[in-house]
Formats: sequence, structure tokens, C-alpha cells
Amino acid sequence: MVKVDPFANATKQVNDACDILKIKDKEIRRYLAIPNKVLRVKIPVKMDSGKIRIFTGFRSQHNNDRGPYKGGIRYFDPEGGVEYMEREVMALSSWMTWKCAIVNVPLGGGKGAIYVNPKKEKLSAGELERLTRGFAYKISEIIGPQKDIPAPDVYTTGREMTQIMDTFCKLDGNKYQPGVITGKPISMGGSLARNVATGLGAAYTVREAAKTIKMSLKGAKVVLQGFGNASTFAGINLEKMGAKIIAVSDSRGAISIPAGAKVAKILEHKKKKGTVVGFPGSKKITTEQLLTTKCSILVPAALENQITAKIASKLQCRILAEAANGPTLPEADPIIYKKNILVIPDILANSGGVCISYLEWVQNNMGYYWSYDEVAKKMEANITKGFKDVYARSKKYKVDMRKAAMVLAVERVTEAFDQKGIWP
Repeated sequence: MVKVDPFANATKQVNDACDILKIKDKEIRRYLAIPNKVLRVKIPVKMDSGKIRIFTGFRSQHNNDRGPYKGGIRYFDPEGGVEYMEREVMALSSWMTWKCAIVNVPLGGGKGAIYVNPKKEKLSAGELERLTRGFAYKISEIIGPQKDIPAPDVYTTGREMTQIMDTFCKLDGNKYQPGVITGKPISMGGSLARNVATGLGAAYTVREAAKTIKMSLKGAKVVLQGFGNASTFAGINLEKMGAKIIAVSDSRGAISIPAGAKVAKILEHKKKKGTVVGFPGSKKITTEQLLTTKCSILVPAALENQITAKIASKLQCRILAEAANGPTLPEADPIIYKKNILVIPDILANSGGVCISYLEWVQNNMGYYWSYDEVAKKMEANITKGFKDVYARSKKYKVDMRKAAMVLAVERVTEAFDQKGIWP
């Protein structure tokens, strides 16, 4: 197992919040930290070669005191292997619980994964579908519109979600149940604004943070780590607010663009070349140089564990908006706080996705669908209120925004737990 244990990090965050709230009962802390259920399954798939291959999949259901479990399914192969992935999925399901509580949507936390990298391994469409449907079959007993509602995540798309929905519905007597999963294509009951949700939500939180520290977004310099869906839509919407992108990265490298560039132009270059590297007027830099570039807003939107204590000591941003899950190590938080950098923690900054997922689920359940503007407005209301509630806790308890977010979330989950009690 690799050195960093994501579930240990997630547990520490729960305990830190309990310290602030003076929750001393060790068993209540364990209740808040440990998932209700972690299902590990083997998925046999007949490959195009005719050979059978066994894949390993997971579904972690962390907490459902406030509503059905909710969270993505990722196809990925993290360093550390299958055992690490299990800990990662447990942590991610925990963060989903807190994320839902912060933006006050009535859902709990879940997360799923299959240990495979379909891009690296170049799985065919048929192999990918057989894998997806096999996984859906294995987890079908624990998911459902009122039980556990998955969604897309790393290397999964609306197509995989549709296949999971179709498999589940056929196993359940061909009942049409689009609410079993979110992140579906519009034609299959998906919601408008879903494709931009995470990035748009992150931009909304940056806007609120800028107001809080009285920083103008006009001409504000932005650094985007990762150049996927979340960061590109965050960048596009921050551009609309007056900001300028001066550095970006993808899986093949990082670049500095001192004069600034439009996200659309960088995307055009990436589409042609397969990477942001080589963009006209740019200079190739290291990941450390990217993260420590002097800027107004840093948006880490890649994978976990990017900002270490060493990186934190060199940060030169005013706002750090965590569009990725778990990009900052716990050791870095006190350093960032002392530098007076306003952190928008991941469970708030990237909560746009779960807000729209919730709204998609609501639309599926009632069979009525809203316009793009209606959905975006509802999501904006949840996220801006979430930011204000978290910031208020940070001032009340004199703590950083991450601890404040966890305090708010733990408050809301324990309130639900206190009302329900334990049965059976």
C-alpha cells in the first residue's frame, strides 16, 4: 500500500470536526467515520479474445441518515493496487456524505469503482459494456432509486450510466426507473446543466470567496491543474466573470501562459495535439511550478494528494478552490491557513455535480423536467448558501474552511442521527 491512506485522512477530518463540536463519545465518532457497508465483488468478463478475465469492483455505502446513498462509479487503477482502491472508495463515500450535507441536499454518501483503466488498456466498446453490465448485476441488490443512486466519475460517462440503468431495470421486471442513476444523457432522462455542473459550481464558490476577501475577479489570474470537465468549465465561467487563465496542465504536462489564453483556444489545441503542451505562447513547466505559480486563484482539478506540505509552503494564490477530490494533504492545511489563503474545500467547491445529480433524481422521480436556467439557478442557490454557512462556521469557531465545512456537515448528519436513533 502507498504511503498516503485516503480513508485515514477522511477519518481524521471527522475527528477534527468532532473535537471542535466537543463530541467526545468514541463510538459516535466511529459511527460517523466508518461506512455502513462496503461491497467487494468479482466481475468475470469474456474478452474479445475469448479469454475470461476477472475484474474487482467496489461499492461503499457510507451513511444514509439524511437520504439514499449517492456517489459516482469510477474505472481507475490507482497506485497501490486493489487494496488501496478499497480504502480510496471508502474515503470518497465519506466525503460524499459530507458534501451532500454541506449543500443541504437530502442524500447520503456512496462511491463505487472497478480496478481498471479503460483508456490505458484500450478496452473495446463490447468489453466495456460487458464489464459495466456485469458490475451492475453484482451491485443490483444494494442500489435503487430510494436506496443508492450512482453517477459517473473518473473514466465513466453517460453511456455506462445508461447501461447500468438498463441492466437494473431489466433485472427488476422491466420497470422503468431512471432515478436509479444520475449523469445520464438527456435522451435517457438526464438533466440539463449536468455536463457543466462541477465546474460551474466551483466558479460560483470562487465568486463568493472573492466577495468575502474583497477581491475583484476582473483581471484575476487563474491556474488550472487538470484540464478535464471540471477545470475547463470552471475556467470558462471564471472567464465570464472577468478572470484570465495563465497556466494549465493535463496528464501529459503543464504549461505557463504569461499573456493568458482563453479556455476555448487551449481546448482547440488539445483536441488537435492530444495535450495542452505546446500551446502557442506557452512555456512547459513542472507540476510543482504550476501549483506554486503566482496567481489570484488556484484550481486543483486533477487527482488526490497533489498539495503536500512542501508545495503548500510555496503557494502564491489568494483563493484555492479544490475542484478535485482530496487534492490537499492534511499536513498542508495548517501551512495554507497561516499563509491567509482562503481554501474552498473539495466537499464544497466540487459539490455542483451532486447538486445537479440530486435535481436530476428529483426530475426523474416526478417525471417533469426543468429548463437549463431553472436547474442552474437551483444549483446556484444551494452552493452559495453552502459557502455562506461554511464561512460562518469558520468565523464562529476560528478555524479554516475545511474544518468549518466538516463541522457544518457533521452537525447536520448528527442531527438526523439523533432524530432517528438506532433500529434494529
